Amino acid sequence: MKTAPQELASVRYIVDDVAAAVGFYTTHLGFTLQAHPAPAFAEVVRGPLRLLLSGPASSGARATPRDFSTPGRNRIHLIIGDLDAEIERLRGTGLSFRGDVVAGPGGRQILLADPAGNLIELFQPVP
Repeated sequence: MKTAPQELASVRYIVDDVAAAVGFYTTHLGFTLQAHPAPAFAEVVRGPLRLLLSGPASSGARATPRDFSTPGRNRIHLIIGDLDAEIERLRGTGLSFRGDVVAGPGGRQILLADPAGNLIELFQPVP
């Protein structure tokens, strides 16, 4: 079932290279390209998450104060059914992770970075 546009939760990531970011999210993480109206901007969707990829020339990037333009500790959170299998699959494509798997009372997680350094948390909840 496709999520209606008004039901999407949107997150903007500032990226250095929009085409590289689109390739990363669509190839490795199951996002679908929704719009790529200009080289400076693209929109990809996975379920109810609409990820806005804004390059340096986009209005979203220009509106971001310079001291906030580098990636921080914030991240999108993707629920994964089998974390170990997903790690193996992504490592098989040449991707590397930021740190090791961390386990807590709610589940296990690992961090992955997109080509611009923005973080993605892959999370497997406790059954």
